[in-house]
Amino acid sequence: MIPFVGGASIVFDDKARSSLPSWQPEIIAFCCGYCAYSAAALAGSERLQYPPGVRIIQTPCTGKLEMEHILEAFEKGVDGILVVGCLEGGCHFVEGNLRARKRTDRLRSILDEIGLGSERLRMVNLSDAMAAAFVQHIQETVQTVRALGPNPIKMPRQKESAGEL
Repeated sequence: MIPFVGGASIVFDDKARSSLPSWQPEIIAFCCGYCAYSAAALAGSERLQYPPGVRIIQTPCTGKLEMEHILEAFEKGVDGILVVGCLEGGCHFVEGNLRARKRTDRLRSILDEIGLGSERLRMVNLSDAMAAAFVQHIQETVQTVRALGPNPIKMPRQKESAGEL
């Protein structure tokens, strides 16, 4: 059950989930350009696979990832977000990943407050050689979000060709 402000809620029971067998969660992975993005590239060169529907976005540092970016992604219908930064103590910008951790923790509480659920947002820390761990975190995020169901604030796709708003 996903509560909303004002008392309304959406319930995804087993019957509702079974009606979405082909649904693939849309996940964004915001990856640090120094460590996490390199781990993602290494996963690709090692031919490690993760579910489709995961978009990797390289950031200069996860500490530069503003809360507004994450909230806007959820507003636009993304089902889950994984923030992947350098190992703690190994940030190229000294405290960027610690700043990202604080922001992520704050956002998780906000997501609970608005009824979206904190489980849709995760942050992990990896080094550039941790390709298998990167794929494992992606798979865990997808599995968690799949259990939660689609983003309840996702707007239906507009039919631009029909001119409908």
